[in-house]
Amino acid sequence: MASRKAHHASGVAAGVLAALLVVRAGAGGPFQLWAIVALFAGAWGGTAPDWLEVAWWRSRGQRGAQRLWIKHRTLTHWGVPWVLLLCGSYISLGSAWWAPAAFGFAAGGVMHLLADWPNPMGVPWLFRRHSLAMWTSGSFEVLIIVLSWAACALLADGMLFGGQHTGNMFRALSTLI
Repeated sequence: MASRKAHHASGVAAGVLAALLVVRAGAGGPFQLWAIVALFAGAWGGTAPDWLEVAWWRSRGQRGAQRLWIKHRTLTHWGVPWVLLLCGSYISLGSAWWAPAAFGFAAGGVMHLLADWPNPMGVPWLFRRHSLAMWTSGSFEVLIIVLSWAACALLADGMLFGGQHTGNMFRALSTLI
């Protein structure tokens, strides 16, 4: 599991990408208000799989302890609903008022699952948990943040500019090597 800060930072990256896609789809609304909503929803969705597990309606047993209504990394970390929400809200951009917020929220949630995937505990993408088993909880948080922002930048460049800037960057790097 990445830290709360890493999930928040990667959620913001997903929110920025979601906002760009909302604008590209022509669903930004007046003053690009819906794009801004998608950005903030992405930041909120980046931490959602963890806080959706907390039973806020139950009294706390110990001071500062949070009670969970389901086991950690089960239903709220299941990949299928997050990907379905992401695809469904993307298809609905421009025709449904709720779509930009749902798209940003789902983008942050999917980014959260991608950040948790390298952990030995893994993420239940379809039915069983799957792990890349690359590092333990709390390790390589800076790497998670850098990779999430880099992935969103590459996706944004590919979708908005046809990969022109990415190609220029790789050509410049290849001359240095």
